[in-house]
Order: sequence, then structure tokens, then C-alpha cells
Amino acid sequence: MSLKYIFLLVTVFSLFAFNAIDKPKYPFQDSTLTVEERVDNLVGMLTLEEKISQMVNNSPSISRLHIPAYNWWNETLHGVARTSYKVTSYPQAIAMAATWDTTSLKTMADYSATEGRAIYNDSQRQGKTGIYLGLTYWTPNINIFRDPRWGRGQETYGEDPYLTGSLGKAFVRGLEGDNPKYLKASACAKHFAVHSGPEWNRSTFNAKVSDFDLWDTYLPAFRDLIVDAKVSGVMCAYNAFDGQPCCGSDKLMQKILRDDWKFTGYVTSDCGGISHFWRTHKTHPTKESAAADAVLHGTDCECSGDPTYRALLKAVKDGLISEKEITTSVKRLFTIRFRLGMFDQAEEVPFSKIDIAVLESDAHKAHALKMARQSMVLLKNEPFANPKSNVLPFGKDIKKIALVGPNADDKAVMLANYYGFPSRISSVLDGLRSKPGVEIIYEKGCNLVDNKVFKPNWKGNNFSFGGKKGFQVAYFKNTKWEGQPASISRVEKIDFQWGDGEQVADGIIANQFTMRFTADYKADETSDVVFELKGDDNVKLFIDGEKQIETDLKGGYYTLKAQKAKVYQIVIDYLQYTDNAEIELNMGTVESASAETIAQRVKNVDAIVFVGGIAASLEGESMPVSVEGFKGGDRTNIELPKVQTALMKALKATGKPVVFVNMSGGAMGFEWEAENLPAIVQAWYGGQAGGQAIADVLFGDYNPAGRLPITFYKNVNDLPDFEDYSMSNRTYRYYKGQPLYAFGHGLSYTNFKYSNLKAARSEKANEVLVTVDVTNIGKLAGDEVIQLYLSHQNVGYQTPIRALKAYQRSYFKAGATKTISFKLGANELSEVNGIGKVIRMSGNLAISVGGAQPSPTLLAQGKSIQEQFTLN
Repeated sequence: MSLKYIFLLVTVFSLFAFNAIDKPKYPFQDSTLTVEERVDNLVGMLTLEEKISQMVNNSPSISRLHIPAYNWWNETLHGVARTSYKVTSYPQAIAMAATWDTTSLKTMADYSATEGRAIYNDSQRQGKTGIYLGLTYWTPNINIFRDPRWGRGQETYGEDPYLTGSLGKAFVRGLEGDNPKYLKASACAKHFAVHSGPEWNRSTFNAKVSDFDLWDTYLPAFRDLIVDAKVSGVMCAYNAFDGQPCCGSDKLMQKILRDDWKFTGYVTSDCGGISHFWRTHKTHPTKESAAADAVLHGTDCECSGDPTYRALLKAVKDGLISEKEITTSVKRLFTIRFRLGMFDQAEEVPFSKIDIAVLESDAHKAHALKMARQSMVLLKNEPFANPKSNVLPFGKDIKKIALVGPNADDKAVMLANYYGFPSRISSVLDGLRSKPGVEIIYEKGCNLVDNKVFKPNWKGNNFSFGGKKGFQVAYFKNTKWEGQPASISRVEKIDFQWGDGEQVADGIIANQFTMRFTADYKADETSDVVFELKGDDNVKLFIDGEKQIETDLKGGYYTLKAQKAKVYQIVIDYLQYTDNAEIELNMGTVESASAETIAQRVKNVDAIVFVGGIAASLEGESMPVSVEGFKGGDRTNIELPKVQTALMKALKATGKPVVFVNMSGGAMGFEWEAENLPAIVQAWYGGQAGGQAIADVLFGDYNPAGRLPITFYKNVNDLPDFEDYSMSNRTYRYYKGQPLYAFGHGLSYTNFKYSNLKAARSEKANEVLVTVDVTNIGKLAGDEVIQLYLSHQNVGYQTPIRALKAYQRSYFKAGATKTISFKLGANELSEVNGIGKVIRMSGNLAISVGGAQPSPTLLAQGKSIQEQFTLN
């Protein structure tokens, strides 16, 4: 046989083999077809049982059709969360809202999608398909932060529908990308739609609102994301609305979402939400009726560890729902997966080449610092000893600073909730120590809610197991420490963090597992030994068989009255169900020093910085917190914990200037501090670079320009009942009192003047063009947030006192003037009438533009400007 003939045979065989391998077996594998054609083909081949199997977050594979398993549940609220990879952590959502910068938020979302794609691609290469590895991110949270007591308000973009909608649209566009064929990642607008606490009764609560409040406050941001930004996913809320669970609401899910807004994407329940239909809301008698009703209302995917949707097969047999209606939901789900490129060859999907080298890239870390700086709100800044200069920024005469407070050297507080682990977190102490030529004296002084300050003194040599130093640790593949351990090893210290799904030990990943640490502790002296224990989801300390601590991430303490040379058996049981896995054991002493004692220790300084507030260990989602002032993740009052105010009073008595840096996810009512301290910074939860950003603001390396996205009230007496969803006397749009600090407030180290405000109709009858000149009249460069508010006057129905309709964050050199332009279109010039109908404004308007809401003082100072305008 000639070489030519052999070559011909090889070529023919190769072509045949190539076509046999790469030619699509089924039409849905053919990427040249439309998504609709491919989805119709795939879903058309599924049995009813297979269709139902795909309607839960943890969807199994269908091997006969080569459909891989997929878990829909993933999070990226402020950076990719709950992952085993090291990722970039940006400021918490409420802090990003304080930047008032849609460009920064869009970039952050794009970077998060990039890191998410890298993790997805790497997981695919390893054959992993578990939770928190997919591309469907259940964020942003665009609920209205109507009441500062709500613990999850930190996840939102604040209290204003316009600001929330504009920031939410920027996030969606950044996360989902602009590729004409493929989504970079899938965003999900949540929680649809009338949802903002309380946390403790969310599975039974029935929200009642007027049509006016529904359309004026609770729905506009959702409309912005669903109609304008074309978000691909929606999550319905836990609570009921007008007597129906939100995931089964005629008005929300059918009339508004699907019929009026023509939403074609997928809807997921909040996790466990469908079971609430029959278990807690008691609106449905059986699992079958609950599952059928949720699907009939357009809830396509159920998130649950014990899915109610398993009852759909019987529901079909009982005639409660048809297979056709189930098919509709399954098609929506597969449409998203096709749009993400999950059934195409890697070379066809432009995002498939993103590698894990992008995680924590220099650009991403720089942007985390930028947004942390942008989020800082300077609430107050007045002179102290020198009447010619304010306390901040610190000048060259400040050479020795006392740093005091429960959040001063806490890295965990920066990560808030729904977080991933970065490689490095900057605490405020880290940030201040990075400044050259300044001596820092650190004293914690108190905890968030008490003055029992733990001082570590780890003595590792005192712990042993089987005669060897350290702890034996046994790992169990269940949540009850049952059976034989899957793995046993030894550790010298208990201090671990794992992302969900990360490998913990041989055969053990961090998802629904338990650990048992065992050691003998031999005391080297007779004394009190304090054990500090932290863990999430649950951790228990046993000493000689008696349980002494059971706690979660907020931590617990136990004092052992140890006898010299006596041996105590130490057992620590740790449970992780889902989310990040964290456990830490320390030992030391507890000091309960008086505020006056702490003040005396730090009085010989040039200035004092107190870093306090609260933390996500006290406020958040449905938390088992039982501390005075807190309930189930929410707050029962908004005051700063008393122990912190008492310490700041003692610090003020030293005669040194005290700067208060507050960290919180919501508004705090610190009346004494606002009245008595010269400078206050609202620092939120700043992400991995939060401490550096705070230090940069305090020392003037960054000129602050953050603005409040929420109203800071004086105290809880200013608020209506938490469970009252009426907007009467809530938020800046309807609050009739005098706030502590107003929505939109924020100071700078320079000053701006507004002039030459003009408003005119454009050639398009539905638009009004507004221009204003803004001048930096100070000596420092910096950003200004120009805010435009409309007040509709002399109408015969309810309207807001004023409403934000446009804004722009812009950089100004010292002495520079810019003409800022705003275009008010149909959306900005609309309002809701007394029966809940969206109509165009007409008549007399007051147009106000400034660096904050208008007030007589700001108008007189030229920091705000106003003009009357008639709109026909």
C-alpha cells in the first residue's frame, strides 16, 4: 500500500471521527440555532419527573442527555461570596450606595463577574458543580431601607427609590455585561417586592400597603431593573403581601411582573420560602397545593434543602397543575443556562478563557480601596482648640494618636455579611499605623455592648492529646457527629476559615459537616483562665463532659477556675451547615476596666480616634442574637450601645479632641456624640480596604465626598412602628421632623458654590434640561455630589416633600468651575397620584440643586440653589 493511499485513508478516517465527535447529537447542542429553538428541543425531550428535578436550586444531572448538574445558588453582594477561593471584598452594599457613583458600582460588578467566571471556569475544569460555584448570582437587594431597625438594610442601596434604581441598574449592567449573545453572569433583583423586615417574623408577616406607597416607593426600583436594565432573574420575598405569600401573589407575580412588565426571565424563591406557604403562612393546606400555586404564579425555581417542589408530581396527578405549566418554568430556567453559554463549546464563549489569575488582581484591589474611600461620609467637622481650622484632617501637629474602640482593630467587621475571604484585610489600626511620623497608642476599651474586654494569652504548650502537643480533630460527613470520623488529624491551634465547599480534610468539604476537637488542658498555675470561642454556624465547648459555651460567630466566653497541675478534658464540637466555615479558640483574661480608667491610659496624646458602632455579628439576616437593643438580626432601638457613649464621654473629659468613626449597616441615633464631639465619620463596613480608607480620610490623603443614602434619625421615638409599612413620616421624602443627619448629607475638606441655575424645556416635549454652575471655592481638590430634587407644589393629592430626580459625582480641582447638566425625562417627571397611578407632573415645581437637600441655611450660603418652574 502506497504512502499516498495510507495518507488518504488516515485523512478520511480523521474527518469521519471529527464529525462523529463534534457533530451535535441533539439540536439543543447546535449553537447556530436560536436559544428558543435549543430550549424547546431540550425541554421537549424531558420526562415530567426530569422537568421537576430541574426546578430546585440544586438541579441534578440528566446523563442520558448530557445535561450537567447545576446549583443556582450563588452570591456576590459586594464581591464574590462564600467561596473557597481568595477574592476581592468591596464595601458593603449600603456603603457602595454612599458613593453615589454609578460608574464605580458598575465597574465593581464587572470585576465581581470576572472573578466569578474565573471560579466557575476553574470549577468546571475540576468537574465541580456544587453550591456557590455557578453563574447565577442572587443579588442585588433593591428593597427600600424604610426603617433603620432592619438588620438586612445594610444589603440595600438605601431608602430612596431613584437612587436605589439607578445604582441597581448600574450593578446589573456591570455584572451581566454587554455581549450580544452571552451573559457574563446572571443578576437577580430581590426581594420582590414589599419586603424590609422584621427578620424575626418574616415567615409569617403580612405586609399591607396602599397602592400609592406600592407604586411610589416599593416598586420603582424593581421596574428600573426589570423593564429598563432587563435583569435576567428575580427573587420573590418570604413575607406575605395583602394576604398572599409574595411568591404566590396575584398582584405582584402575575399582574405586575409577568403581565404589565413582560418579564421573561426566571424567578427563584427565597430559600425555604415555598415551604412557608403551608408551614407558617398557613395559606395552603398541603405541599402539593403550595408547590402548584407557586409555579402557577411564575416561581420557576425553589431554593430549599427540603424542596416542596418534590410534591409537584403528585400535584399534576391530582389536577392542581398541568405539565404544560411546569414546562413553561423549566424553559425559563434553561434559557438562562443557554444565555450563560453552559451548553456551548468553550471557544465560543468569550468568558471561558478567564483564569483564576484574575482573582484579587491589582486593578480589583485598587478599586476596592477607591470605593471604600468614596463611601466615607464626613458627618461633622468643627474646630476644637483652634477656631480657624477644623479637627479633620489631622495636621502635622498631630504626632501621637490614641486609637480606642471595639471596631478599631477588628478585621471581621469590615466584611459585613454575604462575604468572601480576601487575602488581606486592613483594620483601622493597620491603616493608622501605615501613616509615617505618627505614634499610635491602641486600647480597645470596650466591646460593642459591654466592657468585658478579652485579652489573649495563648499557651499552646498546655494542650495535648495522647502525649503530643495540640488537639486531635475528628471530621464527620454529617451535621450530628454521627458514626466513625471520615478523617482524623492533629492541630496545634484552632483558628480556621473555609469558604463553602472548600476542602477541609481528606474526603471532607466545608458543607454540612462537623468537627470535634479533643485535648487535655494542664494548668501551669492556679488562676482564672478565660476561653474565648467563636464559630459559625454553631460551636460548643465542653470541659470534663459539661457544656460551658454554645455560641455562634459573635463569640462566647467561659472562665475556668484552674488548679495548678490539674488536667481538664477539653472538647469542642463545631457544626457548619452552609455558608462560610469559621471557628476560633483563644485563651487569656478578661478585663472590665471603667471608662475613666481607659481614658487615663490614653490621655497623653494629641488626638483620640474612637472607632465604634455595631457589626454584622449583631445585625443581619434572621440571626439568633439576644442582646439588649437587638432582636433576631434587627434592632429594637437605634441608639449607640450605652457602653460606647460612656467611654466617649470619659475620653472627651481628657480635654483632647475626640473623633468618632462609626461603623454600622444602618442609621445610628448618636445624639450625644453629634452634640459634643467635633468630628464624626460614618464608615459603614468598608470591605478589605476599609481601614486604609478611614486612615486616608482622617489624615487628608483623601478628601471625603460620600453622601448618606439613608436618613439618620435622632432616636427610635422619631420612627413609626417597625411593622407599619406605610411611608407616612418615613424617609426624607415624608419625614416631617428634624433628622440628626439628612439623606444626601456629607461634608468635604473643601467648599463648593452653586450658581446660574437654569431649567428649560427641550425640543422633546417630555424633557426638561437643567444646568447649574458648580465652583470649588476651597483650597483643596475633591469630589462633589451634585443632587437635584423636585418638589411638586399646590396639587390636590399626596406627593413627597421632595424627591431626588438626578445626581452626579464629579471631581473638581481647587478653584475650578463646571457646568453640570441634567436631563429630566418621562421617568423623572412622573409621580403617583392618590389612587396609585403613575402620571406625568404638571403645574408648579421647585427645582433644587446642591451638595445636599435644600435648606434655608444652605441656600443662603450658596451651597444649594433653587428655581421655580412651571410644567404644562
